[in-house]
Amino acid sequence: MTPLSRANAALTYVLERDGHAWPLDRQRQLLEAAVQSLAIAPAPAPARDADPAPAADAAPPPEPAARPAWQDIPRDLAQVLDFSALAAQSPAEQQTTIREAVHGLCETRRLQLNRAEIDGLVATILADMLGLGPLEALMADDSITDIMVNGADRVYVERGGKLELCPVRFRDNDHVMAVASRIVGEVGRRIDEAQPMVDARLKDGSRVNVAVPPLAIDGPAITIRKFPKSPVRLDTLVEKGSLSAQMAAFLGLASVLRLNILIAGGTGSGKTTLLNALSEFIPQNERVVTIEDAAELRLLQPHVVRFETRPPNVEGTGEVTIRTLMRNALRMRPDRIIIGEIRGEEVLDLLQAMNTGHDGSMSTLHANSPREALTRIENMAALAGFAAGPAVVRRQLADAVQLVVQVSRMRDGRRRVTSVSEIVGRADEAITLQDIFTFRVSPDSTRDTVRGSFVHSGYRPAFATRAADYGLADDLDRILGA
Repeated sequence: MTPLSRANAALTYVLERDGHAWPLDRQRQLLEAAVQSLAIAPAPAPARDADPAPAADAAPPPEPAARPAWQDIPRDLAQVLDFSALAAQSPAEQQTTIREAVHGLCETRRLQLNRAEIDGLVATILADMLGLGPLEALMADDSITDIMVNGADRVYVERGGKLELCPVRFRDNDHVMAVASRIVGEVGRRIDEAQPMVDARLKDGSRVNVAVPPLAIDGPAITIRKFPKSPVRLDTLVEKGSLSAQMAAFLGLASVLRLNILIAGGTGSGKTTLLNALSEFIPQNERVVTIEDAAELRLLQPHVVRFETRPPNVEGTGEVTIRTLMRNALRMRPDRIIIGEIRGEEVLDLLQAMNTGHDGSMSTLHANSPREALTRIENMAALAGFAAGPAVVRRQLADAVQLVVQVSRMRDGRRRVTSVSEIVGRADEAITLQDIFTFRVSPDSTRDTVRGSFVHSGYRPAFATRAADYGLADDLDRILGA
C-alpha cells in the first residue's frame, strides 16, 4: 500500500469523524505532511560477512533504493483534485474523475507502466478512497458468501460453506475503522465508542455487522453476508441440492394458496434465501409489505413497500422497532406481510395479522427444529408480557400458521431443507405437527460428506380443501403423486 493511500485513508477518516467542512488548502497541506512522514523509512543495514573486517575497513552502507516514480502518483492527486467538487459528485462521476486524473499523471510523468499496472493502480486508489479498501476484491468474488474481518491482520471468508483464512490484510486497526465508518455512514448511521455495534447494509443489499472497541477487544470486527447479484429462485436451489423438485413445486403451490409460512433454521442456514425464493410465487397484483432490521429481501413483485427499523440516536430517542412498523403496516391495506426475522414482541402482532385476513404472510426465526420453533414463539410471546398465558398463544399459533419449513447448514457446508411440516391442530394443549417432506441422511455419510435423499411421507395435507377452493386440487395431487 502506497504512503499516499495510507495518508488519504487516514485523512478521510479524520474528516468523517470531525463532521465539518475543512478548507481545500488545509486538506492538501495535511495530506502532503502525512505522505512525507509515511514515506520516511530507515536505511537498510549493511551486509555482514562471516568474518567481519575491522571497522576502519568497513564498506559504507549502500544508498537507499530510489522510490519508484509511480508511488508519487497518489500524492500528486492531492494537487490536481478538488476534494470539495469531488464530494459533490455521484460515485460514478467520482470514479471517472479519479481515473482520468491518474491516467493524466501517468502520461505527464512518462511512467513506464503497462495498461494492467495502471489499471491496478487506479483500482487501488479507488478502493481506498471510495470503496471498501482491501475488501473490494473479496466483494467482487462471486464464490465468496461471507466475509469476516477480525482486526487488521485476520480476514476469513466462506466458500462453499467452508471457512478459510485469506491473504487480505489491512494496514492497521485505524484502516479497518475507516472502512467500517464508511459502510455505516452510507445508511446514515455512526460507529464509535458511544455506539460500538451497528447493523447496516451495502448498496448491493449485503448485510453488514460492525463491532468496535471497547466491545471488540482485538480491534474492529466486520462481518459481511453477501447476497447474489441476481435473485435466487427455487429452481436454482433445486440444482444446488438444497431441496427436491417435488418439494420446490409443493412450496410454490403453498405460496400461491396464501398459506402462512414460518422458515426456521440456524445462523447462516439460508432462511432469507429461501424466503426470497418463495416470494417468486406471490401473484403480481398483490400488495406486499416487508419489515426488516436490515433490508435484505429482494422481492420480484412490482407492488412492494419496504420498511427498515431505526436504532435510537445518541440521546437514546427516535428508535423505531419492528413492532411499531408492524402496527403501521396493518393500516396500509397489505395483502401479505413479510417480516425478515421475528425475535421479540412483534410475534404477537404477526399472529394477529395472520388470524385477521392477512393470509400468505411469511417470516423466519432461529430454531433447530420445527418443534423448537413453536416453543420459541411461545417464549417470545411470554417475554413480551402476553398475560393470557401459553395456552392462548398455542391456539393462535395453531390457527395462524400452516407450514413450518426447517433449513439447516450441514457439516459438509451445504444448506438443505431438512423438513416441511404442517401444523394440523392441537392435542391436549400441545400443537400437533405432521411431516410432509424430510431429508433422510444415508448411513454411508462421512465426517466431511453428507449423503441422503428427500422423502415424501405420503401424508396428504389438511389444506387440500383450500387447494380445491382455488381450483388447484389436481395440481396438489400431481405434486404429491396421488
